[in-house]
Amino acid sequence: MSPQFQQARWSEPLLSELGTPGERGYVPTAPEAEIAAHAPDPLAAIPPAFRRSTPPRLPQVAQPQLLRHFYRLSQETLGNDVAVDFGLGTCTMKYSPKVNEHLVRMPEVQDLHPAQHEDTVQGILEVLWRLEQMLCAISGLDRFTLQPPSGSAAVYTNASIVRAYHASRGEGEQRDEIISSVFSHPCDQSGPWSAGFKVVELYPGPNGYPELDALKAALSNRTAGIVITNPEDTGIYNPHIAEFTRLVHEAGGLCVYDQANANGILGIARAREAGFDLCHFNMHKTFSSPHNGMGPAMGASGVKEELARFLPAPVVEKRGDRFELDWNRPESIGKIRSFVGNAQIAVRSYAWILALGPDGIREVAETAVLNANYLATRLREVPGMSQPFPTSNTPIEQFRWSLEALREETGVGSADISRNLADYGFQPVFGSHHPFIVPEPLTPEASESFSKEDIDAWADAMIDIAKRAQADADDVLEGPYRNACRRIDAAALDDPERWVPTSRVERAKGAVTGD
Repeated sequence: MSPQFQQARWSEPLLSELGTPGERGYVPTAPEAEIAAHAPDPLAAIPPAFRRSTPPRLPQVAQPQLLRHFYRLSQETLGNDVAVDFGLGTCTMKYSPKVNEHLVRMPEVQDLHPAQHEDTVQGILEVLWRLEQMLCAISGLDRFTLQPPSGSAAVYTNASIVRAYHASRGEGEQRDEIISSVFSHPCDQSGPWSAGFKVVELYPGPNGYPELDALKAALSNRTAGIVITNPEDTGIYNPHIAEFTRLVHEAGGLCVYDQANANGILGIARAREAGFDLCHFNMHKTFSSPHNGMGPAMGASGVKEELARFLPAPVVEKRGDRFELDWNRPESIGKIRSFVGNAQIAVRSYAWILALGPDGIREVAETAVLNANYLATRLREVPGMSQPFPTSNTPIEQFRWSLEALREETGVGSADISRNLADYGFQPVFGSHHPFIVPEPLTPEASESFSKEDIDAWADAMIDIAKRAQADADDVLEGPYRNACRRIDAAALDDPERWVPTSRVERAKGAVTGD
């Protein structure tokens, strides 16, 4: 076990349990008399029935206590800024430049309101418009919407556009099937299903991606399109993707490219040249805006020109030297998100692309692929770890591994290995999306943000944990030991009597049980 890591552990109470009645972190200055005389009563416009009968039960805490509380909690967290993180899902954890955090906290961004008049928000509208042009250049497509608040929402957006396209041609009832693949992101099936389609899944062939014969068997006059990731969650790029899109087009369908994780192909491969009609990017993955605890996010959806009329309203248009929100879109699929989406994500992504430029964007991809392959080389040293598909296939990004052999030998599986990484100061790594076709899966991804030393340290930890499992399986099965929270009581997840969704429920149950 690494002797260099020992996470802080605090018996930190809830914020509501801190403080003393009357304590304050900040006492605002009373308004001057002449201002107060002209200021309306802020409660006057609220009907009495909507007013509280008693004040809210808010914590009464001084600033030093509050600061101490949150710093202690931060010390019990393995975030990307304090630890190597090789994968939260297939989410491309990477460094987010702190200058971009400064940008979104500037008053010019932070104090904007989406209901302001267009004359007062020309700056942010220009950023949105310019970011759209950049994404068009990177993807080869013609128009983008920045409205969807996540990658899954972007897949739903594109599926809705596919539905609207076929409806406009009088084929909406007939074309009710979307083809996807089992190793594509799960939203590539759930998004079209939510948009009203039946989903036909393709399973991988011997090389880790679907075979052309499987696609041909799935195509029919009911095919509305294909929604697919490439590389899929295996990290393997399908070299026949252009033939896939050609066959779908011949059958009368549209092709949707889930490029949520485009980290390994930026500046190298584009959606248009692969034959796709629609695509989306996760700006909170590939373009370095942080995940923010699963939100806010942005799934930017792009389309070819002939599909632009279906994009959600509004879109940003440049007319002369002025930027405007165009709401007059009679064939639009409608709103996907309020206003124009999460504009702060756009600011971060715009700054990141602008700082790198075309050459830098390509270098991101080249470095990410180099890191992925170096990591793959090191992970072949892990006892009981194997690649489920031919080693000749070069991983482009994350790569799905199997710890089946280690599990059969020692009883230690991928979830145990992942948990024990926390003892080395590393964020636990993602296993697999459903279905678990690869037994005992683990799906790490070393993006361009990580150095050779980072990769070596992570791989060395994996090797050490596997060797510990071979020497004493119980030592690993009972870990981790050195982080703030050792193990979740899995049995509690199946017992509603032990669920504690809020602090109020915790207090009530504590009063009953005497805990």
